[in-house]
Amino acid sequence: MSKAYLVLDDGTVFEGNSWACEGETFGEAVFSTGMTGYQETLTDPSYHKQIVIMTAPHIGNTGMNTADEESAKIWVSGFVVRNPSPVVSNWRSERSLESDLIANGVVGISGVDTRAITRHLRDLGAMRVGIFSNTKLTRKEMVIKVRKSPQMAGAFLADDVSTISTYVVPAIGEKKFTVLALDMGIKGATPRSMSQRGIEVHVMPSKTTFKELIALNPDGIFLSNGPGDPATMTEMISLVQEILAARIPLFGICFGHQIIGRALGFDTYKLPFGHRGINQPVKNLHSGKIEITAHNHGFAVAAPIVGNFNTIYGAGFVSHICLNDNVVEGLELLESPVFSVQYHPEAAAGPHDASYLFDKFVSLMTDARVANA
Repeated sequence: MSKAYLVLDDGTVFEGNSWACEGETFGEAVFSTGMTGYQETLTDPSYHKQIVIMTAPHIGNTGMNTADEESAKIWVSGFVVRNPSPVVSNWRSERSLESDLIANGVVGISGVDTRAITRHLRDLGAMRVGIFSNTKLTRKEMVIKVRKSPQMAGAFLADDVSTISTYVVPAIGEKKFTVLALDMGIKGATPRSMSQRGIEVHVMPSKTTFKELIALNPDGIFLSNGPGDPATMTEMISLVQEILAARIPLFGICFGHQIIGRALGFDTYKLPFGHRGINQPVKNLHSGKIEITAHNHGFAVAAPIVGNFNTIYGAGFVSHICLNDNVVEGLELLESPVFSVQYHPEAAAGPHDASYLFDKFVSLMTDARVANA
């Protein structure tokens, strides 16, 4: 086992052990506070070009299995853990975590204090990071390489993770609706959650045109999660504005929520260190209920959280806020069948407090069908 170094662009260096693949890799340093669900994190396309630091100290004991994968590959640029489990002990496990990381060419580091790294990022904000193992570079040379790597602000990444061609996830049981899901990094659990409610989901490339969408006469359109800076998504924002003008029922999550916000005329901005993990408290401003939710986002929508706001598509309001920092977590229009949330209602591997949002989408499509009958 050789030495490895985690190097932040402010010059801070943490020394640990090489783990999984050796080499060097670069990305945005982000931390996930979930104690479970590392497989879902690794295979979530939203983590493309990011190096994930797990705050929980013991990772890998439940192994990996095909059923829990959110996509066909691991997307993270690097993986940082304190104590990788030396054994796998779970009846559902098919492979070890390290074997999957190696198969996907992921450079990792272990034996570092991941909570100290997390505190550092919380104090100073998100920054670029590199992992170096089996290297002859000096610390100064490693810092220089990290500072030359791309930043997440201004990054256009949706085309890297989007499906190349449309595929269909059939409805379970009786088909009730057809939904077109624009894939900017969709997780497998999302169309599954809709199919369980009688929705046939057509997962379509991010470059799909409005003409191609309406040709399928959908009951609703869904905007997925994904990586990158929403401000770079000019074509998608224009497409969403066409959808809004057509008053087709529209539901967006995470990256899709940010794009809806920009389509409504709001700015988006980079959060100091983002929200990631499966324990984020969100307040539903409709009911006052607190939901524990799954997050993975580094940007947010700059919308007013008090009172209604006006757009060219009608009035709307902020429906949810994060209780940690009052960040906007949901948007809704009053006169059009449109809503979005910043978090993940499909929430594999949990929690499931927000799964009702898929039922809300069904209700919107039902009401639209009755109104257009």
